[in-house]
This record gives sequence, C-alpha cells and structure tokens, in this order.
Amino acid sequence: MTTITMQNGTILQVKSNTTKSAESLPVVDVSGMYSEDLEVRRKVAEEIRKAAHEVGFFYAINHGVDPKYVANSFESARSFFKLPIEKKMEVFTDLVPNEFVGYHPMEHYARNKRAKKDLCEAFNWAYDAKYDPHAVNPDEPSINIWPSDLPGFKDTLFEYHTEMLSFCRRMTRTFALALHLPEEYFDDFIKRPEAGMRVLHYPHQEASDDDQDGIGAHTDFECFTVVTQDMSGGLEVLSKAGEWIQAKPIEGAFVINIADCFMRQTNDYFVSTVHRVHNKSGSERYSCPFFFGFDRKSIIEAVPTCVSAENPMKYPVMKAGEYYAWRANRAKAGGYN
Repeated sequence: MTTITMQNGTILQVKSNTTKSAESLPVVDVSGMYSEDLEVRRKVAEEIRKAAHEVGFFYAINHGVDPKYVANSFESARSFFKLPIEKKMEVFTDLVPNEFVGYHPMEHYARNKRAKKDLCEAFNWAYDAKYDPHAVNPDEPSINIWPSDLPGFKDTLFEYHTEMLSFCRRMTRTFALALHLPEEYFDDFIKRPEAGMRVLHYPHQEASDDDQDGIGAHTDFECFTVVTQDMSGGLEVLSKAGEWIQAKPIEGAFVINIADCFMRQTNDYFVSTVHRVHNKSGSERYSCPFFFGFDRKSIIEAVPTCVSAENPMKYPVMKAGEYYAWRANRAKAGGYN
C-alpha cells in the first residue's frame, strides 16, 4: 500500500503499482446526442450520467469528429518534438506566468516522488478567439506562444482545436441533461470557454513503475477532458478499490474523463478520477487531450440537482479563474498532482 498526495489536496491509498487489465471502462455511443429527438439525447445522457458518477471515465464512440484532424495533429506533434531542445525552450512554459501554455520539457516534473522524473514532454496551447466561429469577442488577445520556423504547426493544431470546441459544447449540453438540468443550463458558461489543448510525447519507459512514471498520478482541473490517444496504450485509471486499470485504446474513440471543477459543481456526484501514463509499449506514444471548462468569470457552485438539505454544498463558492490559476501554478511548479 502506498500513499499519494494529490495537487488538489486529496490523499489516496494505492494498493499496488501493478496494473490490472481485467476490468474495462464504460463505452458510450454518443451519436445520439446529435439527434433532433430529445428523448434520444436523454438516453445518451443517462449512460453518461452513470459512467460519470460511477467511474469518472468513459470511451466515446461515433463522436462525429473526422479522424484526419487527429492524424494531422499527431504528425505536427512529431515535427515539434523532434526539434533541438534549444528551439523548444524558446517557448518554455515559464515564459508565460500563471498560464499553462508553451513547452513542458522532458523529465522536468516529479509529481509522485519517484526516483526519476516523469518521462514525457508536452506542448500546450489555449483558447484563441480568432479560431472560434462563435467567439463573443473575436479581437480578444491570445496568451499563446508558438515556435518559429515550423510551418503549419499552429494552423494544424487549431484546426483540431476548433473541431473539439464544437464537440465539447455539444457534450456540455449532454452533461446538463445527465444532471437532470435544462439542456441549455451551461450555455452561458461556455460562450467563452476555458479550452486548453496539449500534445504529449512519451518515449518507451525502461525504468520500473516504482521508479518512474510517464506522467504521474493526477486529476485534471477543468470540467472534463477529451483524450485522443494513439494505439500504444499506457493510460491507466485508478479504481475505487485503489487498483490501476488499463484504459486500452479503442480505434477512433475518445476517452472522456471528469475533472475537478465538474466534481465541485456536481457536489461530488460526478467523479474526478485519478489517472497516469506508463508507456511500456516499446514504441513512442503520442496523445492529445482537450481540457474543457467554463468561462473564468463564471462562479463554481453546486448545481441545484446535486444539493439538498441532506446533502449540502461541500465546496466554497469561487470563480473558475481563481481555481484554474491556483491549479495551473501548482502543476507548473512541479508539485504533486
């Protein structure tokens, strides 16, 4: 039995670093959320409600996003990560205080106090109104930083980002139905969403699971995350029993997980589940998570269907931006995640 202290303050007991493959995550066909029939949309929402409450993770199949955007983004990611370290460090994340954008170097963080630092590198970019067809303020300045001399990198990544914006706005309506709220309940929260994205590169990990992680055990800090992963495998989810379960790739599927802001807003009804990556595939692993959250000006407080006299609100009311800044700074400092 080992103890992990999470960045959000939670202390977890983990039975073993050994990963089980017997269990599987729920698989939800989300095509019905595009239906004109409200009852069909509600049926999808009820499946998601169950998965979000019991596990906090599920595969989304038939999501409608063209796979060409995935292929193009992974190819762009490979081009970036092949650059010399000096070139990548020109967009080092610490050049932008209080924001989670730019380059995060290989073996730079040690989230879980392993003997070796996490074996991954990443490039992050944030919402840019110029790439949002429904932007409230198209002239809003961008906080992003981009590498020079890498033609097409920015545009390719934002092509996928724009597709994911559309998907996640639709998904947010489905989550509203899943919480037995009006479908448009969160619409005002996502007119200008917090919508960060990252590409990650994980070399094959030679060190033992006890000595190193690809990325250490953590929870995400927005509302929900949509992960595109290649077929290498390596994503692992911590079960309620304290055991690591493999989230084996399903061709063409997204992996969606609940993040901490949504857990707070649902008064813990939705579960923000701990996860990590260990790449033991023998090959390079690439993934592309999209972190979707509410406008930084919005207030995080429990929704009415998740509180009652018997189940009062568990978290203090605060602005989404305040929570985001606190978590982003802790993550960038290499604190325990």
